[in-house]
Amino acid sequence: MAVHYSSIALALLAGILFAGFCALGTWQVKRLFWKLDLIERVEQRVHAPATDAPGPAAWASVTQQTDEYRHVRLSGTYLPIFNTLVQATTALGSGYWLITPLRLADGSTVLVNRGFVTKRAGIAAGTPPGIVEVDGLLRVSETGGGFLRENSPATQHWYSRDVAAIAASHMLTNVAPYFVDAKAKSETAVDAPVGGLTVISFHNSHLVYALTWFALALMVAGITWWIVRENKRRRARGKKLDPSQESDHAGQD
Repeated sequence: MAVHYSSIALALLAGILFAGFCALGTWQVKRLFWKLDLIERVEQRVHAPATDAPGPAAWASVTQQTDEYRHVRLSGTYLPIFNTLVQATTALGSGYWLITPLRLADGSTVLVNRGFVTKRAGIAAGTPPGIVEVDGLLRVSETGGGFLRENSPATQHWYSRDVAAIAASHMLTNVAPYFVDAKAKSETAVDAPVGGLTVISFHNSHLVYALTWFALALMVAGITWWIVRENKRRRARGKKLDPSQESDHAGQD
């Protein structure tokens, strides 16, 4: 009877594990297709013709899902007095992103990541005067700072491009909730920031995760089948070697 109950418990545990691993594998497959769709949509946005950046009326509807990496254009006047350096590591080495507010004709402001600079060049970087045209990629605000480092508005030490925090530190109002990564060669001065360094990459290991979960499900099924088979064999051998059964047969003879 004890063996019977243990077999039932084993079957229940194996069933729960098998179902759980299959559910996790299925979820990862769904995530895989979601990620592939996201990558395709982003590629389309990046290479699509530039459209006007969202204005104040559309700011509330701007999201990472629908707008990140959109190819946009905008024009206005830079406000270099509010330049902000945000620490960056790029293919060109370590340095800073140079963030400059762009005042648009309607009075609103959009933060523009003009590109990569060293600290010296960032402070001295010349800013194009008058009305400028900016062509780039819309990026969603990066809140919270960088890895193990929090932004410090009071000391102007920035580790992420947190739009709201940067705007607040300069007391700017009517600022878009996004920033724009300027494309390459938007400026020609000697110390001009290097634009066009936006890294567009998405970690996509969902297929590996899915195969891992499904493999674990198969392992549970295989181990359970082996244990059940071995238990049956042991019971069968036990019945053949049971002395009481042999003596009963001898008495009948």
